[in-house]
Amino acid sequence: MEKRRLGRLEHMSSVCIYGGAALGEVTQEEADGSIGFALESGINHFDTAASYGDSELRLGPWMSDIRSRIFLSTKTEERGKEGARREIERSLTRLEVDSVDLIQLHAIGELSELDLATGRDGALEAALQAKEEGLVGAIGITGHGHEAPATHLEALRRYSFDTVLTPLNYLLYGNEDYRRDYESLVSEIKRQDAGLMVIKPVSRNLWPEGEDQRYATWYMPFDEQPHVDAAVAFVLARPEVTGFPTAGDIRLLPAIVDAAARAHETDPETISSVLSSVPDYATPFEPAAGRIGPL
Repeated sequence: MEKRRLGRLEHMSSVCIYGGAALGEVTQEEADGSIGFALESGINHFDTAASYGDSELRLGPWMSDIRSRIFLSTKTEERGKEGARREIERSLTRLEVDSVDLIQLHAIGELSELDLATGRDGALEAALQAKEEGLVGAIGITGHGHEAPATHLEALRRYSFDTVLTPLNYLLYGNEDYRRDYESLVSEIKRQDAGLMVIKPVSRNLWPEGEDQRYATWYMPFDEQPHVDAAVAFVLARPEVTGFPTAGDIRLLPAIVDAAARAHETDPETISSVLSSVPDYATPFEPAAGRIGPL
């Protein structure tokens, strides 16, 4: 599997980053099969979060064997210093490790959330303390929504985060406002040599009301291979992107890994032709008032 440099952290991360959300509600046996497949496929970067159900517990039993071979990241959704500290310590216990390579301030997609996390006695202070103590190696930020790129740009002005995880897919990039915010973020990321990862490349839409949600993902994902191929090829054609966490359902992992292996064979014309013809392709995020129109 292709590997790319994770900014100034210098880790050569697999372009497919194992998305730990997929382990939130599965058995240990199911998790073991998926983790084993990921390792065999060349995935060396595993990403989870305190809020992903049992995900950290499912990864924990593997750590004594694979910890030295992988980049391990988790996240805290707490905004205050004390809560974030407790969550970081709990994550280390659940993961059965002494430290993680990256702690991320999670789900910060709006300035109000950023203000809380980076303000006095905020979660950033807990992350910095944990880094000083050797509990975490680096500090990142993540977020959903149409405001995320602009929010993450402001975050980098306040603190030099080592990594950023922000939304990107073919549809979002096609919107002029979103594209402008994203490119501004990319410029600052390059200036600071931070690592950029992206989320929601294979998001197709929100689940239609009344439809059976056949996957564990909160959004409706692409699951037909031509669509997955085009969606993955689009984000991997962006040289600034280190990689992307795989979708939050273990059943989608093989198709995504296959798509990543063929990404460089998919030309821009094919990507556009395939994805522009999807009839129900839409943003999974609620449009922010005054910022972005229907996509």
